Amino acid sequence: MFVPLWLWIVTVVGLLALIAVDLVIVDRKPHEVTTKEAAKWVVFYISCALLFFAGLWFFAGHQPAIEFITGYITEYSLSVDNLFIFMIIMASFKVPAIHQHRVLLIGILLALIMRSAFIAIGAALIAQFVWVFFLFGAVLVWTAVSMVRSKDDEEEYHENALTRWVRKLFPVTDDYHGHKSFVKKDGKRYITPMFVVIVAIGSADLLFAVDSIPAIFGITQEAFLVFTANAFALMGLRQLYFLLGGLVTKLVYLSYGLAIILGFIGAKLFLHALHEYHVVPDWLDINNWVSLGVIVVVLTVTTVASLAKAKRDEQAEENGVSVR
Repeated sequence: MFVPLWLWIVTVVGLLALIAVDLVIVDRKPHEVTTKEAAKWVVFYISCALLFFAGLWFFAGHQPAIEFITGYITEYSLSVDNLFIFMIIMASFKVPAIHQHRVLLIGILLALIMRSAFIAIGAALIAQFVWVFFLFGAVLVWTAVSMVRSKDDEEEYHENALTRWVRKLFPVTDDYHGHKSFVKKDGKRYITPMFVVIVAIGSADLLFAVDSIPAIFGITQEAFLVFTANAFALMGLRQLYFLLGGLVTKLVYLSYGLAIILGFIGAKLFLHALHEYHVVPDWLDINNWVSLGVIVVVLTVTTVASLAKAKRDEQAEENGVSVR
């Protein structure tokens, strides 16, 4: 798939324009995002992704379009599982509800910039070395196993090295100062908790890229499709945070579903590498129609099963039955 420079420029400018619109409309006047407002924006961003998918299908053909939509669904699904971590970070930093949208917007924008560097490096490595597929596959399989093992662990936020380094480097005010990240007190410059939580959100999302970037490279090796799938997934993530709210905690089987998906893509990467080395027959190189089918079925089953369990648990609690 040949992507001319002008198309890269138009795509990046278009994505920046969407972010600017979000800033002007939603974040111009800080407020608590309502479920209705979040739902409208989620529909808007999903519609943008679908329009991009349709454009790819029309101008580039069905294969790039299927690779994009499969990657987009995978990235968005992995992001949903990460929303719970965002909620923990927000609660840990006691971020006022009216400023949570700005925190997510700037944090995710920083993550997108850093992910772009990861994508460029990954694309360059894949273009030169087939063995990188084995490495990415191993990362995904390890992540899948870790997700299953850690499912029952208590979730709590521990500041990562970058966040701790920021605290050591700059003095931090005790309280928030509106949406400001920097303030001056007695002639001395301070950072506010707003800046620290933005770093926490951005760096947390960057850590999530350790599994999401190899996962999408298991679906497509086109850097343009990898970038756009990540961009659309991340841009819609903020509003999804406000739309789902506490519902995320009810998706108890989602992690298992994502573990299956990551394990499947990891196996696909191994098979693709073996195919490149002419070790396995062509029919073992899994195509993207199969990948899309597996991902959609697994996500549907785990979501329905999670919501059914949540409903049973609520009914049991109403009847006075203890639920573990």
